[in-house]
Amino acid sequence: MFTGLIETVGVVSRLDRTAPGCKLVVLTPLASELRQGESVAVNGVCLTATACEGAEWSADIGPETARVTTLGGLVPGQPVNLERSMRADGRFGGHFVQGHADGTGVVEAVNPDGESNWIAIRIPLELESYVIPKGSIAIDGVSLTVARLEGATVHVMIVPFTWTHTALSSLGIGDRVNVECDMVGKYVARSLDLAARSGITP
Repeated sequence: MFTGLIETVGVVSRLDRTAPGCKLVVLTPLASELRQGESVAVNGVCLTATACEGAEWSADIGPETARVTTLGGLVPGQPVNLERSMRADGRFGGHFVQGHADGTGVVEAVNPDGESNWIAIRIPLELESYVIPKGSIAIDGVSLTVARLEGATVHVMIVPFTWTHTALSSLGIGDRVNVECDMVGKYVARSLDLAARSGITP
């Protein structure tokens, strides 16, 4: 379980293609604190640390994860958002983030507004029912509030601290991002769908 509050921004050192998928190597000072087997969200996708050496740590990316998230398209030098899994005795912030992306969205616009910035992201049509105005959404692992909805386009405002302390500031029009909808909303939508199919009136 994660919170969507990014600990640090790492940099992709390598993405090696392997028979089972990919091997990702990330450069970050956080590597010295990681242990083999620990869970780390990379741009909102939960991965398992397989090795930690010096300022780098590595993780395997399976074929399915490479296909359904943006991780298969990472390139050396690209910044990535990093968050370790939440400790049981830690303070909870952000919102419940599983590290399981529901799909990928496409950045449609990035516009400054004073010291903040607006980002508009078109999400897959099948995710529309899980997103509500003023609800929570994770974009590349960052816990954000949906400021406005226009069809399948989600508008979020990025405050200065988040802009300077995450990789969201590197996004441009046309870039793909990992999208994870609010877990509570998904459970509610699933329950209503099952009830409707069973002929039960909520």
